[in-house]
Amino acid sequence: MSRSAHPAGPRHADVLPEGHYSAPAADLNALDEKVWSRTVTRDADGALTVGGIAVARLAEEFGTPAYFLDESDFRARCRAWADAFGPDADVFYAGKAFLSRAVVRWLKEEGLNLDVCSGGELTTALDAGMPAERIAFHGNNKTVAEIERAVEAGVGRIVLDSFQEIVRVAHIAQRHGVRQRVQIRVTVGVEAHTHEFIATAHEDQKFGIALADGQAAEAVRRALSLDGLELIGVHSHIGSQIFDMAGFEVSARRVVQLLAEIRDEHGVELPEIDLGGGLGIAYTSEDDPREPHEIAKALSDIVTRECEAAKLRTPRISVEPGRAIVGPTAFTLYEVGTIKPLEGLRTYVSVDGGMSDNIRTALYDAEYSVALVSRTSDAGPMLVRVVGKHCESGDIVVKDAFLPADLAPGDLIAVPATGAYCRSMASNYNHALRPPVVAVRDGEARVIVRRETEEDLLRLDVG
Repeated sequence: MSRSAHPAGPRHADVLPEGHYSAPAADLNALDEKVWSRTVTRDADGALTVGGIAVARLAEEFGTPAYFLDESDFRARCRAWADAFGPDADVFYAGKAFLSRAVVRWLKEEGLNLDVCSGGELTTALDAGMPAERIAFHGNNKTVAEIERAVEAGVGRIVLDSFQEIVRVAHIAQRHGVRQRVQIRVTVGVEAHTHEFIATAHEDQKFGIALADGQAAEAVRRALSLDGLELIGVHSHIGSQIFDMAGFEVSARRVVQLLAEIRDEHGVELPEIDLGGGLGIAYTSEDDPREPHEIAKALSDIVTRECEAAKLRTPRISVEPGRAIVGPTAFTLYEVGTIKPLEGLRTYVSVDGGMSDNIRTALYDAEYSVALVSRTSDAGPMLVRVVGKHCESGDIVVKDAFLPADLAPGDLIAVPATGAYCRSMASNYNHALRPPVVAVRDGEARVIVRRETEEDLLRLDVG
């Protein structure tokens, strides 16, 4: 059986049984541009550099483990998405992938909007200067306090996720004397080709209001009847780390059918449709993600075709890439601590981080690449499992990969494509200190999220 890797895990992929793996690359020193950020290269001494700075210097200045984010690449990806969709569509960066005040400023400068899903993300966005009208607020259980803050700030849209929330937002908006712009999130019955925990448009899950049994139509009726709400569109999100556009086609068809029903029943043509995000990135050389312009054309063609068939005006399209922007722009740098060969199986390479800085391998059985980056090597390939330092057998960073057989303690290795969800989902398991995020650009590096300290841990522990 051929192996078709899927970063969300083998549950939804065509893979060989456990214990099988791809053959080693012909050149272990080569860097596949699909999985590394755009300014990553090797210098004359064979060390990896990003933004013109060698990793040894970065490790000395900032320590390991650490996330290094290629600011030039991040900004370029923002521009690529904005250019691909053009002025007649909206691109909302999904802040859950990774958010900081520096990132918010970059988004603002590059012309992107921002999608937030918690009070903390909203506070970060506003504090960093993102105009409230360019913010969308998601979440399946927004608190009253979060809704109050969003309405008071004047966010551009709140995505309604339940019947209770329709009334809750309307009541708060009326109390503040405003009509809050809202969308209704619908679940369209599409199960994306991804891990079951990140497939979000089939009926049996917590997000949205189902199209089935007329629930979404009833939600629309209620939203249109409430003075505190201005219903501007329908929202659909089918999952994460998706490469196949077929799911979007089915989703768009069903959402457009709902828009046609709304027109026929209420005499209203809603002006917007949000198709969510979830577009995949390359975690390994076997992944083949689409470029933004391909995605934009495909989604635009799908919506236009379905609207023409339903005799509807084509609504303004919104999308919410998060991982697709920030994911490829960062790598995590580790120092090798111990090396433990298991004859006939593999070699365990322990690093100074682990599941506290990248939970995705343990949570989703996700796949990653890894490379020796402090030097090059002519040694043959060695099958390794890169593991962390936590007291947990599932503390795996890279399940199966090849590194040079002369790998030694003290070497620096890096895992690419860790810009999305790694720092966002990082923890203090075993009282680990969460790593810093360091932005690198044009020969300069600066901390945008500092490393935690033991004092930070003790400050929260009130005794």
